[in-house]
Amino acid sequence: MLEVRGLDLFYGDAQALDGVTLQVKSGQIVAIVGANGAGKSSLIRAISGIEKPRAGQITFKTQDITGWETCDTCDIGIGQVAEGRQIFPSLTVEENLEMGALLARARTKARQARDEVYTMFPQLAERRSQLAGTMSGGEQQMLAIGRCLMGQPELIMFDEPSLGLAPTGVQEVFQTIRALNRRGLTILLVEQNVAVSLKLAAHAYVLENGRIVMQGRGEDLLSDDRVRRAYMGL
Repeated sequence: MLEVRGLDLFYGDAQALDGVTLQVKSGQIVAIVGANGAGKSSLIRAISGIEKPRAGQITFKTQDITGWETCDTCDIGIGQVAEGRQIFPSLTVEENLEMGALLARARTKARQARDEVYTMFPQLAERRSQLAGTMSGGEQQMLAIGRCLMGQPELIMFDEPSLGLAPTGVQEVFQTIRALNRRGLTILLVEQNVAVSLKLAAHAYVLENGRIVMQGRGEDLLSDDRVRRAYMGL
């Protein structure tokens, strides 16, 4: 579904990604793990179109989308749940969801999508008229996921979805990711909790200093001594 080949990304003279190559097959959960500053979020931003790569290619369902604008990548089925949630705090829950359905691909099914989001997250249905900025971090993350689903994505990129959440909220987020994958959505997961990421992932890549240094099945990397020492403190 998604392929990245030889991707280079710079911020000024500083190189954030160096020849990154990876694949995400349809229906999979694929994890990107690595230390802070390894380039994980830069990769997500390059795929979504927020950052423009200097070299390399990004294809989605065989279509070259390298350097596309973010609105265009969203409208072909790539959704993103951003780090820090990035909800609209002064809008209500329902208004936030409506923002997710502004894409051309999503407008005709907006009402159905909203009902599905409320079924998946009953707390949001109960708070549909509440200002989003007054909700807990876990509820805001549910809203960010719900807003993404309103856009009818086929691939969802999660950027640090458990960051800043209480333990119960973290558990709910990972349960939601599993549920979305069971529904047929393809997931690209960037997450600080390496152990959980690798348990979830069919395939995973280890990113260090902007380069892919290891890859393999999630369960294989989970048992790899180098990964356990470097990222799990074991």
